[in-house]
Amino acid sequence: MSEKKLSEFTNEELLKEAQNNKPRPIINATFIGILIGIIIYSIVQNTWGLVTLVPLFLIYQLLKKSKKNDELEKLMKERNLNL
Repeated sequence: MSEKKLSEFTNEELLKEAQNNKPRPIINATFIGILIGIIIYSIVQNTWGLVTLVPLFLIYQLLKKSKKNDELEKLMKERNLNL
């Protein structure tokens, strides 16, 4: 199944997507802070490798998800949809 762009979703699909992807900014910020702490610790201990790369990848994924949520909210406002 190919992934459609948000602009191609029907109103019902858009509402379902919004319900499934509710943003949790405090939890995300806490998780990103912990991951940054792990990165700093690995740099101080001179242990470059997986300990540094995995948190960087996870931070990237969290930021990418938040951008998708912003697009979703913008599109819902354009279509005058509310949860």
